[in-house]
Amino acid sequence: MSSQIFAEKVYTGQEVLLNQIITIENGVIAGIEPSSYDLGLNHVQNISAGLFDIHINGGEKFHFTEKADEETIDDIYQSSFLEGTAYVFPTLITSSLENILKGITAMRTYQRKNPDSGVLGMHLEGPFLNPVKRGAHLSEYVRKPTDTELEAIISHGRDVIKLITIAPEMFSPEQIERLIASGITVSAGHSNATYQEATAAFGLGIQLVTHLYNAMSPFGHRQPGLVGAIFDTDSVYAPIIMDGVHCDYAAARIAYQSKKDKLFLISDALFVGEKVTEFKWGEFDAFLQNGQYNNSEGNLAGATISLGDAVRNAVKEVGIPVQEAIEMATIRPAKAVGLADKIGRLAVGYPAVFTVFDDDLLKFEVIR
Repeated sequence: MSSQIFAEKVYTGQEVLLNQIITIENGVIAGIEPSSYDLGLNHVQNISAGLFDIHINGGEKFHFTEKADEETIDDIYQSSFLEGTAYVFPTLITSSLENILKGITAMRTYQRKNPDSGVLGMHLEGPFLNPVKRGAHLSEYVRKPTDTELEAIISHGRDVIKLITIAPEMFSPEQIERLIASGITVSAGHSNATYQEATAAFGLGIQLVTHLYNAMSPFGHRQPGLVGAIFDTDSVYAPIIMDGVHCDYAAARIAYQSKKDKLFLISDALFVGEKVTEFKWGEFDAFLQNGQYNNSEGNLAGATISLGDAVRNAVKEVGIPVQEAIEMATIRPAKAVGLADKIGRLAVGYPAVFTVFDDDLLKFEVIR
């Protein structure tokens, strides 16, 4: 089956092409060619590869950790899809081993039943975090890794967990190496690592961190911390929550100047669309106040933005060019988690899964 789209601007993940006809055959991009006329084809202003959110906790109704089942996974995917995000890693946070294994099983079943969805696997954020930097994660579940529990998570989740957040200072070098060898992308976050501990972890192969600035040892001129190690290590990818709440836009500008093409966008949305105003799971609670989720301890409990919102904020508030902002939501996260050969580019041979958007960056829509 063949179809065509005429686009005024095509964001390929490498460059911007003007006035192009995109040819699609059997769900795959078969050609991209310049044209002066749309020839009556489906006409869009701007088109890119589908946006990709590697860190999202809930959909419009359900939270993955609180309800670790297929219904929640589908809620996260469908809710994100309606906001213009084509691909997601539903994120399960610090909880019991039983709940983690339940989430893994649900993810595996969902992917088997829905092989063409944009659910590409899961992000396990915790439970092996530094309690000093646990943020909204429940202290009762934060723990040090044991070889037995690590092996259980790896063996059960090897083909499902695509990303795991750990505090590297809580691990032995051998445990970090074991995780990396499993094929799961390892991210450093919720960490109080010193500069030296962080750079040692990067040297072992960790090349990604979790929500830059948030829940990590800050930069100081005598103690550079994890933030300083990130800025000082060119190879490390750094996602950022671009909502003006989790970090000031001035801090985002500094990160952009420092990390350049290694900076990218996540939503870290607790829920999509601000439809859930109160949430409680055990001792974890969250209340929507003034457009942000806070818990009863006064900590941020997750964001409210979509990935499209993050793109718009990157452009309007931080001054990042549109081309780069789109790359920060497509090819850069794909590179960071080893999926750039499958998604993230609008190029021949890649899936015909697109995000289209208007010039004002107010409306994002997935087409496929």
